[in-house]
Amino acid sequence: MEGIFYKSFLKLVAGKEKQLAILIDPDKFDISATKSFLNKIPKETTHLFVGGSTVANGETEETVKALKAESKLPIFLFPGDHSHITPLADALLFLTLLSGRNAEYLVGQQIKSISKLKNLALEIISTGYILIDGGNNSSVSKVTKTEPLPQENIELIVNTALAGQFMGAKLIYLEAGSGAKIPVKPEIISEVKKAINIPLIVGGGIKTEVQKETAYRSGADMIVMGTAFEIESTK
Repeated sequence: MEGIFYKSFLKLVAGKEKQLAILIDPDKFDISATKSFLNKIPKETTHLFVGGSTVANGETEETVKALKAESKLPIFLFPGDHSHITPLADALLFLTLLSGRNAEYLVGQQIKSISKLKNLALEIISTGYILIDGGNNSSVSKVTKTEPLPQENIELIVNTALAGQFMGAKLIYLEAGSGAKIPVKPEIISEVKKAINIPLIVGGGIKTEVQKETAYRSGADMIVMGTAFEIESTK
């Protein structure tokens, strides 16, 4: 059964309205500066994502609580570990790391989360998560001990995304990783978008207005930006 936040997502996609999520890493976020942070994010921001690969116990909940007090934007959890789950958020991206072969992130973490999730009212959105080589050794690779998919192998990336859809994912998330030097290439976004019929999220390494608009034109339904939300207009 689809929840209200996923239905809203689908409605925006159907209306060809592009979405922008700002990703907040609790491990690096200054709660005391929450209001000023929110005043700086782009006006077109539609969602707040909260999560990171390495987050200390309790930091996610404190971050969500601070954001809730200052913003009406929907807050989605983007957890790196089952311990990062908090009932204070609106929805959870229930991630499966499709690009890796580490069973812990294909099903292990998911099983560990169930004892908590089954008693919560969080909207759960199954998400096929695909790590793409962004030209650096990302935190995701280090934590999950998996290798990203090479950007040159578009067929493999497309097939991985389709496998995620066939397994029941409601979203596909192409991620170049934190601190990526190279965003997901437009041709990858375009080919994946043509192949799947569920919404496509793209993030990692998108730092400029040109990169953001290129990703949108290539087929991304949602762009995720982190510390680079202060977009430069000329690069």
